[in-house]
Amino acid sequence: MSINRENANISLGNKALDVLAKLVDTPEQTAVRTISELADTLGVNPSTLTRLSQKLGFTGFSDFQSVFRQAFSADDRYFYSRQAGRLLSTKEDSEEELHIFDRLGLETKNNIDGFLTQLDPKSLLEAAGLLANARRVRVHGVRQFHAFASFLTYGLGMLRSDVSLLDAPRLGVAEALAQLEKGDVVVVASCAPYTRSVANVAEVAAKLGLAVIAVTDTRASPLVGPSQHAFFVPHTSSFFSNSMGAYIVFCEGLLNLVAHEMGDRAMTGLASREALIRSMKVEV
Repeated sequence: MSINRENANISLGNKALDVLAKLVDTPEQTAVRTISELADTLGVNPSTLTRLSQKLGFTGFSDFQSVFRQAFSADDRYFYSRQAGRLLSTKEDSEEELHIFDRLGLETKNNIDGFLTQLDPKSLLEAAGLLANARRVRVHGVRQFHAFASFLTYGLGMLRSDVSLLDAPRLGVAEALAQLEKGDVVVVASCAPYTRSVANVAEVAAKLGLAVIAVTDTRASPLVGPSQHAFFVPHTSSFFSNSMGAYIVFCEGLLNLVAHEMGDRAMTGLASREALIRSMKVEV
């Protein structure tokens, strides 16, 4: 991530950065597969992986791979749960309609495991602090991620005021960004294939001095560079579009963390929301 933000002493081209991000985002595969198998999966030559390893300061690919193997020797529960998930996902075709749901459920669990292993406690706490205490919070996601943005906006709005979708009035994102001030927060969300306009919003927001929090899929994402905090949620599944299940689970966890950060303020906000709902007889 530091390489993508150009904060490291290592400079990688876009292709090498993309390969590195994919290796890091699938650590169990990187730990156990041969260099030839990984190269074939990534669509590169094995020599590319060797050169990448050396550029990162390792003697060769085996030295680089040992980092992943050591990590799994310390946390083999994650590796074997992933392997068991793949085994259990093989069903008989006689119950194909149930298999579709079983498979998606297991894939979503794997994606949740994937983001859990990449969470950084310090970054989580700092992001939660920003969402809890910033004067204004705006959330931006389009296409499928409009649903994610709406979910996060609704949940955060239950806890505190001045939270909305970035372009809720439909006056354009330029006008929406112009209303914000340094220290305000913009949450951006997208995954491959990335939406160009969301990446542009992240870049402009950072230049304006706004705190950018990115929810995306890999360290090669264009949302990472401009962000102050970035969180990575895999979306690999048999769903015909990008799977959103793990993203919603991440969102719920982040909202719980914000509520914990706010303490009594969160309780007051929720009580006020409940009173308003009762007075307007919203619920049956």
